[in-house]
Amino acid sequence: HPDFEAQLAAVCRRLNRGIPPAELNLSDFPALAFGLEMALRDRQGGSVRRLFDTPFTRGETSLPIHGLIWMGDRDDMLQQAHRKVASGFTCLKMKIGALPFAEEVALLSDIRRRYPPDRIALRLDANGAFTPRNALARLTELAPFHIEAIEQPIEPGQWPALAELCARSPIPIALDEELIGLPTAEQKRRLLDAVRPRFLVLKPMLLGGFAAAEAWIALAEERGIGWWVNSALESNIGLNALAQWVSARPSKSVQALGSGQLYVNNIPAPIRLAGNGLVMDFRRRWDVSSLLEGAWQPVN
Repeated sequence: HPDFEAQLAAVCRRLNRGIPPAELNLSDFPALAFGLEMALRDRQGGSVRRLFDTPFTRGETSLPIHGLIWMGDRDDMLQQAHRKVASGFTCLKMKIGALPFAEEVALLSDIRRRYPPDRIALRLDANGAFTPRNALARLTELAPFHIEAIEQPIEPGQWPALAELCARSPIPIALDEELIGLPTAEQKRRLLDAVRPRFLVLKPMLLGGFAAAEAWIALAEERGIGWWVNSALESNIGLNALAQWVSARPSKSVQALGSGQLYVNNIPAPIRLAGNGLVMDFRRRWDVSSLLEGAWQPVN
């Protein structure tokens, strides 16, 4: 929304006047709902940015994530895959649909020749790049590469086509953008019962926070649908909250929380990438001075 900052200021004013958070209608501003929920939970924990008490948040264990291969030409993406595997990643995710399809098939063939399925899991994200007409044929062509799941093969809002694709696809389908904009329990149930995907990709900042994501998880688990959590360009403040929340949930999936590496001006924090997972390194301290001084500016 173009008036996001004005809405944020209005929410803060209402909270400062003593309006209970539960009385704020933030359904059209899921990122604000997420930020507010995160801030309240932090305050309950003493404002030290430990939102949950788990082995991960105490710095005792790591949280495995997948290695994201960013879009580039075929050679660049192949080199990214080599570097990710060398760093210790056992699950790679690749965007698909931006290059000519034949080039993407050739790239996956290159990756699989070097890294068989028993060594490296592969996930794909089509971001709606396929059409209902060509999706099944393309998924069939990709199936020999032993893909763990493909996210959002066709654009959101095409439930009958998506349901047919989920029923016939040789590759498990995960829903991502399809989940956004469905705030009620009835809407969530209708989608899952109509489409019956194998996985959900949950982005709390775009869904409305932890409670909204947990509602999806409850419905998914009732139906035997798997899930993992995806960051959505949060700074270390948001990434810290996401990782801590995931660490408090019984999930065996490799998570998708690697987008914090994109920043050139991220907020210094204990959370960092180590090998194939996130860790809490308390030798590194939080430094939010730039925020408090009003000097921080996001990358355009």
